[in-house]
Amino acid sequence: MRKNTLVCLLLACILLAWAGGAFSSGKKKDRDELYRQAGLFSDSLAIIHEDYVEDKTPKDLIYGALKGMLSSLDAHSQFMDPDTYNELKVDTEGRFGGVGVEITLKDGLLTVITPIEDTPAWKAGIKANDHIVKIDGELTREITLPEAVKKMRGRPGEAIKLTVLRDSEKKLLEFKIVRDVIRVKDVKYSLFLEDGIGYIRLTEFRDNTQREFDNALNSLMRKKPSGLILDLRNNPGGLLDSAVKVAGRFIPSGKMIAYTKGRKKDQEMEFISDSKNAVLDLPLVVLVNGGSASGSEIVAGVLQDYKRAILIGEKTFGKGSVQTVIPLGDGSALRLTTAYYFTPSGKVIHEKGIVPDIIVSTEQPSVESRKAPEKMPGSIFAAGAFDYKADRQISRAVDTLKTIELYKQSDRK
Repeated sequence: MRKNTLVCLLLACILLAWAGGAFSSGKKKDRDELYRQAGLFSDSLAIIHEDYVEDKTPKDLIYGALKGMLSSLDAHSQFMDPDTYNELKVDTEGRFGGVGVEITLKDGLLTVITPIEDTPAWKAGIKANDHIVKIDGELTREITLPEAVKKMRGRPGEAIKLTVLRDSEKKLLEFKIVRDVIRVKDVKYSLFLEDGIGYIRLTEFRDNTQREFDNALNSLMRKKPSGLILDLRNNPGGLLDSAVKVAGRFIPSGKMIAYTKGRKKDQEMEFISDSKNAVLDLPLVVLVNGGSASGSEIVAGVLQDYKRAILIGEKTFGKGSVQTVIPLGDGSALRLTTAYYFTPSGKVIHEKGIVPDIIVSTEQPSVESRKAPEKMPGSIFAAGAFDYKADRQISRAVDTLKTIELYKQSDRK
């Protein structure tokens, strides 16, 4: 036992020495405080390892301490053990097993950012901003994001029960959902609605998003649309680079798309458009709602700032922070919030969200209306296969673009 205790103390000393070196250039007062607190940590580590009722390995204790330390910072910082780190890599590949929800911790509650379209959660009726209070009967009060992800993923065909608190209904709702393989398609729809108005539904920002989006946009542009609706509702974001490239298709090259601010100079970055074939003259409406987060908020924010698009819908989720993944030597990693995103005009996104130019609230479409339109030649979809006129936000977007076209015709006359 004493040998193990000495091992723990040695680990604590290593952490202490690292911390002292990392802060050697800081103020003496801060350094002294760090040493004092690190000493408290090493004492606690030794006592727990020596006297706790069950035998715990040094790795168990250090991993537990790191998880607690990262979770105390904010909802998006976390310590990832090797298995969790590997799951994060899987997330960007667009295919995994589970129920199909993007989740976060909001005010201490496990909260749905958005259900992914056409997944079991979407079909069951899970909505953005639902609070998941139980998973298979177990309370989620002190659950971490990695733990929640692990509980919700599983083999296709296995059922899971979610107990949800929905603010608008003031009651607990029970959902029994059968897990499935989640296949994410970034461009959900690409079609014409009426009077030459194009429509693109973009559900994620992933590795192939730019290629899929460019193909959809170019197909519509060949038909010379009178306007375009870009639907970012329930788009939880994803890869920043993909979001920047999508935004760059609608603003001149060389324009700022977003910038970040952190504690350090190297955490301050600017993201500049570089598209050589940007669509600059086409009237554009962007649809957003409470499920629009992160990358979709960046796209909406820059287009609103430059008055390049009219935003219609509801205020976005408000997830505008930068997480830097820092791999560690044993295959684990830190996911650390290092900066916040700002729109070109200086508006902060995090916890504020993007407020649309025209507020149009609407309930999420019913399960019966969530049907994919039938495909037509040239990768354009037939509008008749789903009732877009029943969607108040799309209808308002169509009316807005028709009004713009009338003004353009009047000016030409």
